[in-house]
Amino acid sequence: MTVNEAKYLSEKIMSCGEIPLLIGHFGVGKTDIARDIAKETGRKLTILVLSQMEPGDLIGLPARDENKTKFLPPDWWPEDGNVIILLDEINRAHRSIRNAIMQLLVDKRIHNHILPEGTWIMASMNPPDENYDQVELITDPAFLSRFFIFEVNPEPNEWIKWARENNLFVDIIDFIEKYPEFLSVHGGVSLKASIKPSPRSWYKLGKVLSTLSDEEREEYAYTLSSGIVGPEAAKVFIDKMVSTQVYSPTDILINGNIPENLDIHQANGILVRIVDYFSTIDDSQIFEIKNNIDQVADNLIKLSNVVPKDSFEALMRMLVNLADVPGLRGETCDELMRKLIEKSTGKR
Repeated sequence: MTVNEAKYLSEKIMSCGEIPLLIGHFGVGKTDIARDIAKETGRKLTILVLSQMEPGDLIGLPARDENKTKFLPPDWWPEDGNVIILLDEINRAHRSIRNAIMQLLVDKRIHNHILPEGTWIMASMNPPDENYDQVELITDPAFLSRFFIFEVNPEPNEWIKWARENNLFVDIIDFIEKYPEFLSVHGGVSLKASIKPSPRSWYKLGKVLSTLSDEEREEYAYTLSSGIVGPEAAKVFIDKMVSTQVYSPTDILINGNIPENLDIHQANGILVRIVDYFSTIDDSQIFEIKNNIDQVADNLIKLSNVVPKDSFEALMRMLVNLADVPGLRGETCDELMRKLIEKSTGKR
């Protein structure tokens, strides 16, 4: 997901009283997304760096009130609801902090402190891989079900436009324009594989989808769904929700079921499903790709003729990154990229 898409959907989600969780490598703009939304909606932004906090920082200090003990509000507690609270580095927080945060996510309160009506909450973290110091991998389905999970990756053209608008050093802009693969770190473990559907997650998804226009649902329904009920449930749900035929990644990659005429939303929807497919693929699916590598390459070339060029290039960059992953998936993606190059250049 691009930075602009994450920003747009995060605001939609928070306006429904729900909570987005932005996952991305350092420097991709997660905190900037929160700052921009706060600025554009006239809200104050409060950033809680959870990895640096203790339980007392969240619930406040105890004080005596007649014959009872009560907790004084912490200094960050909002005075009114015109606020965005960003729970940063949620994956580096100690379990005791995450337990306290759970009450904030569920009841919009901590201990005897109740958030003012209208307060927005969002969260952010680095990808769950070995490149980052983490207390433990977050896999608790009850915890994950509280969020709409978005994996944020800066899109080179989007970043170049931003860099020009902010008068960044021109030689850097020229370099990234020529070598977009050096813009940021890619790869990492997807947290979406841990997301499972539940009655709560379907309720949250319904709340957000009901506020979108038909055009917005067509463009963002799969992204929203996969981030709250998981990729597999989202694929089936979207196939049943839309009135026109929506082909699965294997229909497209193996069977070559590619519509000749796609609008921008349909094209991007197909590409998003293929990206999620390769990101969460299991061994049996990998063998299916490997055993049909020639037709998969042919179908990807066919697909490249009906989808936006920059979006297809993003898919290719992802396959290049996956080719470096050890194991069968990396070997298969590497073989697929070589096949694509051979077929595109006519070399054997």
